[in-house]
Amino acid sequence: MAAGVEAIKPTEWISRHRVRWVILRTCIEERLVYRADFAMGTLFRFLPIVTQIFLWGAIFGVSAETGSSGEERRIAGYSYHDMVAYYLLAMLARAFSSMPGLASGVARDVRDGTVKKYLTQPIDMLGYLFWHRVAHKLVYYAVAAGPFALVFWLCRDFFPGWPDGWRIAAFVASLLMGFLMGFLLEALIGMISFWFLEVSSLLFIYMMINYFLSGHMLPLDLLPDWVTMVVDYLPFKYLAYHPPAILLGRYSEDQLLREMLIEAGWIVGLLLLNRIAFARGVRRYGAFGG
Repeated sequence: MAAGVEAIKPTEWISRHRVRWVILRTCIEERLVYRADFAMGTLFRFLPIVTQIFLWGAIFGVSAETGSSGEERRIAGYSYHDMVAYYLLAMLARAFSSMPGLASGVARDVRDGTVKKYLTQPIDMLGYLFWHRVAHKLVYYAVAAGPFALVFWLCRDFFPGWPDGWRIAAFVASLLMGFLMGFLLEALIGMISFWFLEVSSLLFIYMMINYFLSGHMLPLDLLPDWVTMVVDYLPFKYLAYHPPAILLGRYSEDQLLREMLIEAGWIVGLLLLNRIAFARGVRRYGAFGG
């Protein structure tokens, strides 16, 4: 009996991974159908950085006029070059953590009944959404790799130099963890549609909070102390601020380790919340004949 059970486990494992591969491959093919439109949208994402370079150049230029001659001006510990480097890195971080259409897509599936396919077929909804989003990001990175490399090469003088290997590894890990964080946050908001069919207003509020408190709009160091204290208890800073802060040396080694552990804790907590929300949402959905 025990041998029979052990014989089944590898088969189940292979079957699950085969399903995941089919989902990933199908979603990649779907994305590549509109690759020209996808490429144009990707290129236009780089236009705001030009505005940021000129904007902060003007701000630091005004600061320089009021400061001592020959002294490099700093705002909250950032020089002009640091600020531009921050925005470039934050743009890269947002390319990983942003999940356009995820929450609204979940809400639409619940509203029009498409969510039933996850209940009648051996497909995990959260798993499907994850691999669908992985496919989206893989195509995006393939298209955006060239423009990203060009922009970073043109702006290479804004960076202070190569950090040590530990910080580079932590930076890459923070990008991947930011992807998981962004996915789980948006998926959780989408799950709320099991209780409230229309979540567009809630999603708009989330996007505004995310924009201000993630570090996407400006470095969190520029916010008042009481705001940063609140932000430290929220997951948003790991979506945009955290990766640039690592590479620009804003954390000591002890702080960096602590922040990485906190982010990992957030990911585990959000995953559990998603599972609980889906399980309870499905029961409610079935009880009301959705």
